[in-house]
Amino acid sequence: MEWVECLILGPTSFSLALGLMIQTMMNVLTAVTVAAAGQVVTGVRPEMEKIVAGKGATAVLARISDGEKSWSAAVGVRDVKRGGRPSPAGYFRIGSVTKTFVATVVLQLVDEGKVRLDDPIEQHLPGLVPGGDGITVRALLNHSSHLYDYMSEPGYSTNRWRGDARFRSYKPGELLKVAFAKKLPDDGEWHYSNTNYVVLGLLVRKLTGRPYGEEVERRILRPLKLRHTVVPGDRAGVPSPHAKGYEPMPQLVDATRMNPSLDWAAGEMISTTADLERFMSALLSGRLTSAASLRAMRTTVPTKAGFAYGLGLQAYPLPCGTVWGHSGELIGYMTFAFRSDSGKSMVLSINPSTRNPSTEEVMGIATKAFCGKG
Repeated sequence: MEWVECLILGPTSFSLALGLMIQTMMNVLTAVTVAAAGQVVTGVRPEMEKIVAGKGATAVLARISDGEKSWSAAVGVRDVKRGGRPSPAGYFRIGSVTKTFVATVVLQLVDEGKVRLDDPIEQHLPGLVPGGDGITVRALLNHSSHLYDYMSEPGYSTNRWRGDARFRSYKPGELLKVAFAKKLPDDGEWHYSNTNYVVLGLLVRKLTGRPYGEEVERRILRPLKLRHTVVPGDRAGVPSPHAKGYEPMPQLVDATRMNPSLDWAAGEMISTTADLERFMSALLSGRLTSAASLRAMRTTVPTKAGFAYGLGLQAYPLPCGTVWGHSGELIGYMTFAFRSDSGKSMVLSINPSTRNPSTEEVMGIATKAFCGKG
C-alpha cells in the first residue's frame, strides 16, 4: 500500500436519506488523527489503509491540525489502471463544502448591511422564487425553505453517472426551472435542497453585481491566500496533481472529468486539504465575519439526519463535543472539512471504490480523532 506523510509546522487554523449518507461519510474523515500533544497517532496509518484494502476507497487524502502542527497523508493509488502514489497536496472536488463558502459571502453581505437574514427573498429577487415572500434568506441558508431539490430529478444529480451528459453546461435558471416544477409534500420536515444555494448564488450576484464565484475569490480565496481553491465554472478537468475519481458500474469507470455547472453555487468548487483547513479555521475562529454573523451561522435547526444544520454549517455531536464544518459529495469524490472549538481540525478527501465505508468501521475512529479515545 502506498503511503506518504509529512509533518508541517504551521499557524493556528438532501432529504433524510442523503443526510444519513453524509453522516456516514463524514465519519470517514476519521481516517487520520493527532494525539492531544499534537503528535501523529501512528495507529492511524493502518486505519486509512484498511479503508482502501476493504474497497471503500481507491485513494484517501487527509490532513489534521492541532493549531500548531499539521499532518498530511495519502494512501491508495492515483490511478487504478496505472497506479502511482496520490499526493497529500492533491486537488479534489469538494461538492457541498462549496455551500460554506457561499454562506460566508452572504453573511459578509449581512455584515455590510446589504441584506438581512430575515428578509424575504422576494425583496431582493422579485418574481424568482414561488412563494418567495414567505421564504427568508435564513431559510435558504439552513435548508428550511421547503424548496424542492432539483437534484432529486433523474439526470440532474452529479452524484450519479450521467454518461456524455456529464459534460453539458447548465445555467442557474435551468436548474431553478426544474426545481420549481415540483413541490415537496407539506410534511413540516427539514429537507436538504441544493436549490437553496442556487438561489443564494443569484442573490450574491444581485447584491454585488458580480458572479458568486468572483465574490468567493475576492472575499475569501485571495485574502486567505487559498491559491489551490478553484471555482471551475464549465471547466471539466481537475488541476494536477489529483487522484482520479471513480464510479462503480459495476466495474469502476473514470468519473474525474465532468462539467460541474450542474452544481454551480451548491457544489462546484475544487480545493485541497490544506486550503480547506485554512478556510475552516479562519471562518470558525471569527476572522471572516462579525461575531454576530458567526453566532447566526452556528445557530442550528434539527434535521433528523445525524447532524444539526446552521447557516452553511453542519454540526456533528461527538462524545467530547461538537465538530463544525461541512461534508460534500460529487461523483468520484467525497470531502469532509471539520473543526472543533478546541482548535483541532480535520480535512479528508476520499475517492470511493466499490463501496462506502460503514458507520461502524469509521465512527470509532472519529471519536478517537477528536476525543482521544478508541
